[in-house]
Amino acid sequence: MIELDGLTKRWPGAATDAVHDLTLTVPEGTSCALIGPSGSGKTTTLRMVNRLIEPSGGALRIDGQDALRMDAVTLRRSIGYVIQEVGLFPHWSIAENVATVPRLLGWPAARIAARVEEVLALTGLDPAVFARRRPHQLSGGERQRVGVARALAGDPPVLLMDEPFGAVDPVVRGRLQEEVLRLLKTLRKTVLIVTHDLDEAVRLGDAVAVLRDGRLAQHAPAAALLARPADGFVAEFLGSDRALQRLALIPAAPVAGAAAEGAPLAAEASLRDALAAMLARGTDAVPLAGGGAISLAAVLEQARA
Repeated sequence: MIELDGLTKRWPGAATDAVHDLTLTVPEGTSCALIGPSGSGKTTTLRMVNRLIEPSGGALRIDGQDALRMDAVTLRRSIGYVIQEVGLFPHWSIAENVATVPRLLGWPAARIAARVEEVLALTGLDPAVFARRRPHQLSGGERQRVGVARALAGDPPVLLMDEPFGAVDPVVRGRLQEEVLRLLKTLRKTVLIVTHDLDEAVRLGDAVAVLRDGRLAQHAPAAALLARPADGFVAEFLGSDRALQRLALIPAAPVAGAAAEGAPLAAEASLRDALAAMLARGTDAVPLAGGGAISLAAVLEQARA
């Protein structure tokens, strides 16, 4: 669990706080995405959690422990950290990069080797193929996977992700999001994610926190946030297509009705997927692989709920 209680940061000489009196809880095994305009305090907040930036005031607890009283280096070694630039050591092999934290923690060599193989496989990188390579021999998406593997190598309970997929192209980004989402659900880590991308926020975050000028504008489950913005600022920031964003969070199968003709969508398709297929095919219903079909009327009903 991550608990921020009145967390505040004011830079020397600044007239206002970069982050002001921020109170936010991320329950154990869940993820929260921080979004907001540039300069809203997202990355400053994230970096206060592992004390790369020291708070000016307030309290910070990680799994019930006072993180502000812990040794900062010990704290950072207990928290996984994934950044957009990845930050791999260029002259080390991929295996050596992934082993960074376990080595600092003093793990035995055999345990480190086994863990490196495990997390590379978890992130979709065959250890036999990638372990001996250097970072320059990998694509951008592969390097980002290595960054995730390195953050997971020490088996930290908490994971911080700062614009983790911002440097890869949209196709690779979508695929990485899906794989990381699957991984996070399987491993049950407590995750705080900074992103400027609303699609990414609602896809990866069980909850979404919107920041404005260093203050919390709204914190809610993704679907609730999209359905009921707290004020005009949040509504404008989320955009006029937030109803479509919300449909992407609603699985189609539970509202499936009578069968329809045509190629079926995947059983795990969302209502947004179903609507997109209807528009592409010029029909008012599409079948699902698991049985039944989704009608346009059913999509509209859920959109108004």
